[in-house]
Amino acid sequence: MTKQQANWSPYDNNGGTCVAVAGADYCVIAADTRMSTGYNILTRDYSKIIKLADTCVMASSGFQADVRALQKVLASRHLIYQHQHNKQMSCPAMGQLLSNTLYYKRFFPYYSFNVLGGLDNEGKGCVFTYDAVGSYERVGYSSQGSGSTLIMPFLDNQLKSPSPLLLPAVDAVTPLSESEAIDLVKTCFASATERDIYTGDKLEIVVLNADGIRREEMDLRKD
Repeated sequence: MTKQQANWSPYDNNGGTCVAVAGADYCVIAADTRMSTGYNILTRDYSKIIKLADTCVMASSGFQADVRALQKVLASRHLIYQHQHNKQMSCPAMGQLLSNTLYYKRFFPYYSFNVLGGLDNEGKGCVFTYDAVGSYERVGYSSQGSGSTLIMPFLDNQLKSPSPLLLPAVDAVTPLSESEAIDLVKTCFASATERDIYTGDKLEIVVLNADGIRREEMDLRKD
């Protein structure tokens, strides 16, 4: 008879989906609020979005305990930066810091899949997308999490990002207006919620522009 044992894992996947879209002078970051494990819903009202600086917001899916640990590290590193430089980090600088922080833990990674969105030094929208070990890229739009395989093909179809190999380089921002981008994100989540059991309950949308940050909410399916 073969010996049976329960293997303990330091990781879990709490599901959820994040989307970010960058425009000429705005950035939209959105995530659902469902947190699950297996076939159980742990809570229907957990925010996956955190403000890291005045022009920078991060949305994370994956293992939410690791996400919280990562958020605390970034917050403390940002505080040190502010004391040393007497200013807040720009979004591209925070993007590099996040990459370095994830890569530093590459042999025992933070099991978190992040999208970072905000405004760069010129006031243009920017989105950075990551894997779990810090490889990142600046893009015009991105999605992470359990519903990303459903949402990314739809965004590719609607927004058609220019190839990064084009010379001269083309800005990776979407041609949509702010309100059109918000409507597109709402459509993405309404669609993904129908097919992904880990996405649902409520959609939280954060919009960054020259006027600052504002939040919107929309109900999703609760089953």
